[in-house]
Amino acid sequence: MQTAVGKYRWTICGLVFFATTINYLDRQVISLVVEDYLTPEFKWTETDYANITVAFQLSYAIAMFGMGRIIDKLGTKIGYALSLILWSVAAMGHALIRTTTGFFVARAALGVTESGNFPAAIKTVAEWFPKRERALATGIFNSGANIGAIIAPLTVPYIAQAWGWRSAFFITGAIGLIWLIFWFWLYEIPRKQKRLSKAEYDYIHSDVDEQAAEAAAPGKPIGWGRLLGYKQTWAFALGKFLTDGIWWFYLFWLPKFLKAGYGLTKDDLSIPIALVYTIAAVGSILGGWLPMKLIKNGMPVFKARKTSMLIYAVCALPVVTAQLFGNTSMWFAIGVIGFAAAAHQAWSANIFTTVSDMFPKAAVGSVTGIGGMAGGLGGIVVSKSAGYLFDHYKALGDIQQGYLIMFVICGLAYLFAWLVMHLFVPRMQLIKIE
Repeated sequence: MQTAVGKYRWTICGLVFFATTINYLDRQVISLVVEDYLTPEFKWTETDYANITVAFQLSYAIAMFGMGRIIDKLGTKIGYALSLILWSVAAMGHALIRTTTGFFVARAALGVTESGNFPAAIKTVAEWFPKRERALATGIFNSGANIGAIIAPLTVPYIAQAWGWRSAFFITGAIGLIWLIFWFWLYEIPRKQKRLSKAEYDYIHSDVDEQAAEAAAPGKPIGWGRLLGYKQTWAFALGKFLTDGIWWFYLFWLPKFLKAGYGLTKDDLSIPIALVYTIAAVGSILGGWLPMKLIKNGMPVFKARKTSMLIYAVCALPVVTAQLFGNTSMWFAIGVIGFAAAAHQAWSANIFTTVSDMFPKAAVGSVTGIGGMAGGLGGIVVSKSAGYLFDHYKALGDIQQGYLIMFVICGLAYLFAWLVMHLFVPRMQLIKIE
């Protein structure tokens, strides 16, 4: 069937995958040069670096709200390109910074501009894939986040050592400008894409309920106030708020957990952390495959989505045993945490897809932005809470107890989020625009 239908939509998915990889590569650079280069040069304290990190998180979260709306207004082709141009310039601009205040501004600018990636990516998938394939396409492009996190520690330290830390920001930031060449060459929305066969176009637009809704209100924009009046918007936003922070916790605190529990140095961290991200990337793709398989076997879309998300929520539970398994071997702990990270990415692929399950394409970017802002704020809450928790137990001489509490929270968050979403939208039906 794939041969008869055509495969150009997967070329588009590949473009979005590489954009997401670049997105995460650019944001990771500072964490890889801060200890050896930035802290000695600028005399940073832990508080200075924490504030710079929060500048990115906070600006990213707030900007998500408006960026999704901009993507809906400009369209995916121009909106995605503009976002990537601006975040590439912001990333390269770090090379020009001479003060701590300058880094604070640069990180805030990067947060604002990078916030366009996921609204544009989810909207692209909604435009280019039928519902049965959207979670798989989302899982594939979302795995780029893990690939970016793997590539960064394998390249950035060597660039910084060879040409200086400023070159590390400039070179990685410039990669996005190369992506633009392929984007403008290969991308156009389906109805304007000459490379797309009629058979594949019809397959992309084969969801009867969606086509009926689009025909009733074709391309009609929906304001923020109206979107916030739908319980579907709140289901997505709360699901993101309750679970995105878990991913940020793994990103920010895994190195510290390995150092505290196993005495690893910065030179020992690359392999275990890369292993966690590799497992997570596999989980992202498999997480998109399962609902597609269930739908092809005859299960309704909403039921396949919710069943898959419930399975992934259960798969997150074993992380509560990370320290127990870690007492036997560090690699057991890495395996458990990697499995939990994979569960998160599988969950992420599907929760993003619920937006196009419930909203017309003209509103996908805006709703994704609202949920992205909620997820970013959730990440800040988790990060700040973890910091206070660890400071408390570190003062008591038992920081491992703090990690135990956090791993329990990480394990239970998804089941709680699934229940909240289920209470708000028992059936993820497409809203009707009057």
